Amino acid sequence: MGRKFCKRCLLDELDYDETYEDIKRYIKDFPEEKRVSGEVYSERLRVCKECEELENGICRKCGCFVELRALKKGMYCASEEKKW
Repeated sequence: MGRKFCKRCLLDELDYDETYEDIKRYIKDFPEEKRVSGEVYSERLRVCKECEELENGICRKCGCFVELRALKKGMYCASEEKKW
């Protein structure tokens, strides 16, 4: 059975294997002092979900998992417009 292709989906919305479970665990265990606030994180993910460059939870501009990039302080959107 093939993997589900999903334009504008985040990892939590996909049925993937242990690799993605590891990423979700990494997000859960990421140190609080290095995270943006929950409000900022939610807003960043909202912007990513509306972006044409999001595909299967990955930004096509930079190749990152958007849920990881959006979580970290000091990170920014990889698009030319710097949407966040």
